[in-house]
Amino acid sequence: MTAGAGGFEDPPAEVLAEAAAAFGLLASSARLHIMWALAQGESDVTHLADRLGGALPAVSQHLSKLKLAGLVGSRREGRRQIYFVDDPDVVTVVRLMVGQLAARAEEASPPVRGLRGAGA
Repeated sequence: MTAGAGGFEDPPAEVLAEAAAAFGLLASSARLHIMWALAQGESDVTHLADRLGGALPAVSQHLSKLKLAGLVGSRREGRRQIYFVDDPDVVTVVRLMVGQLAARAEEASPPVRGLRGAGA
């Protein structure tokens, strides 16, 4: 491995490919929303579908892909499957990215003016 800018070693090609695949999965707004919701706390597929406003089969399919990639885990609780993000680093990345973009959107939106200043 060679040192890149800042003195950090370049990761192996396999690691970069795996990271790209994980980011590729998160390129779907539905899957990113699922990750955001699970970063707030564990949930079953029914509650996730309600929260996202999505169809149960679609949310279930997204969860399967995220689980297969190792981004979410699950455990059985009675008849329900409970999903969670157990890697704090993944939670940090999702929260940072979404939080950063939300802050930018808030800065870019024009300020809301009250009615009192409108000659009333």
